[in-house]
Amino acid sequence: MSDRTALVVSAHSADFVWRAGGAIALHAAEGVRVTVVCLSYGERGESAKLWRQPGMTLAKVKASRQAEAEAAARVLGVHDIQFFDLGDYPISLPETALFRLVDLYRAVRPGFVLTHSREDPHNHDHPAVHDFALHARIVAQAHGHNPGEAVLGAPPVFLFEPHQPEQCRWNPNVMLGIDAVWEQKLAAIHCMTGQEHLWEYYTRVALQRGAQAARNSAHAITYGEAYEAVFPHVVRSLMPPA
Repeated sequence: MSDRTALVVSAHSADFVWRAGGAIALHAAEGVRVTVVCLSYGERGESAKLWRQPGMTLAKVKASRQAEAEAAARVLGVHDIQFFDLGDYPISLPETALFRLVDLYRAVRPGFVLTHSREDPHNHDHPAVHDFALHARIVAQAHGHNPGEAVLGAPPVFLFEPHQPEQCRWNPNVMLGIDAVWEQKLAAIHCMTGQEHLWEYYTRVALQRGAQAARNSAHAITYGEAYEAVFPHVVRSLMPPA
């Protein structure tokens, strides 16, 4: 089994699909064990289509969103998907949940972490989860937290694209070509039937980021994802891979 791992901290059950599905599928195909944490189902604020159905209940919405996310995770090759069920609009992030995520950091020992942008005036759950994910990373690095456990190193953190980046002061400085797994990501997007109105939107985003990635490389790229690196890159060479 591969010892290479990654962790995705997703506020709602669909965020990891729209924003990081390509990165997940690419790395899973390379043998990286990707763990996805969905802190909520998006049951209140991101399930309008389900709530329009007669006789809908909160429990039914949660079950439907979990089934969608699990189906998408299988398509993308996710190693493990976990649901913390912390509510949404607003999300609740108590200390018990923080320590649960800290434990997961130490158990997974991710080579990299993907999560939300620092700001999002249209969805306060997202920046709250950004702070939560980075706070858990810091605690997981602390020798005094559960002394005797192996502490976390310093995995790089990449912030995936918010819905309206121009209003979130999000600066994409990492472009990822995802042509090799685009069909997988599209299939995962189509698993999210509760938010069908976003399928075409995120297809356009992938095409736009692909065009930008191609412009900044010597490769032909059609589909892409963009990320903002939180911490400096520590490298052994400035020469790009062949």
